[in-house]
Amino acid sequence: MKNLFDADDLKALKTRITLLRRDSPSHWGTLTVAQALAHCALGMQMATGELRPPRKLIGRILGPLIKPKVVRDDEPMRRNSPTIPETMAKHDPDFAAEQARLITLLDQFFAAGPQACTSHPHAFFGVMTPDEWAILTYKHVDHHLRQFGV
Repeated sequence: MKNLFDADDLKALKTRITLLRRDSPSHWGTLTVAQALAHCALGMQMATGELRPPRKLIGRILGPLIKPKVVRDDEPMRRNSPTIPETMAKHDPDFAAEQARLITLLDQFFAAGPQACTSHPHAFFGVMTPDEWAILTYKHVDHHLRQFGV
């Protein structure tokens, strides 16, 4: 499965990130490219524990049922999937800064390896193993890259 602990998967994602342009058209959703990059960066910060949103009741109920379906294969995330409000950019950030920040966070995640993943539960899915974090974060970034056609 594709994940952020695999050097080739990481390289491919970073290449796709560099193909984004500040005016890349969205195929779905309301995020701008810069907002999507900031959103993905906040998702990476969740995986390392820098951002710790609280568990949601709906996630406590449905998360254990849905998580195995999300992290079991390379099936992409669906369009307009629900999101964690704490990971949404509240403004339109600087495109180049967010592009660089996301690439830096991806490199840091890879370099730090499994031991850098948080033990804080995901707000929806609950407790995650490092491998699950690596798969989910890959899929999340891929999802938003596909949103903008790269």
